[in-house]
Amino acid sequence: MSKFRKKEKKGVAAINTASLPDIVFMLLFFFMVTTVMREVDLKIAVRVPDATEAEKLENKSLVSFIYVGEPLEAIFGTEPRIQLNDQFKKVEDIQDFIAQERDAMDENDRNKMMVSLKVDEDTKMGVIVDIKMALRTANALKISYSSTKVDKIK
Repeated sequence: MSKFRKKEKKGVAAINTASLPDIVFMLLFFFMVTTVMREVDLKIAVRVPDATEAEKLENKSLVSFIYVGEPLEAIFGTEPRIQLNDQFKKVEDIQDFIAQERDAMDENDRNKMMVSLKVDEDTKMGVIVDIKMALRTANALKISYSSTKVDKIK
């Protein structure tokens, strides 16, 4: 009789899942912190025009958006309306809106503020001219127009 036994083959060791809940909660927390929620609920339909020479905005935290288009709900009519943040406003309210946006910014970034107009492509130019005049009186002179970049315009 021998004192030595033949070694039995062992199976693959099980994966330790004790830290799995920690990893899952860490990923969940990461995505909750880094996800940016939509700041404005659009109440208007905006189909931005196509452009071939469009550039992406560098720092979106310095940009204030003015939306112009036909309301989604019929109770607000069919004429183009101006939406500032989550409310319909008139052209006269743009100066107050710009003042509020400037006050919310850091002191050093106020001179870098830019206003982006997201205007439906079927909107009449008269509304846009009125908005630009209100922006001029509010001393918001950096204006950009939102568009969709395409390779060639048909």
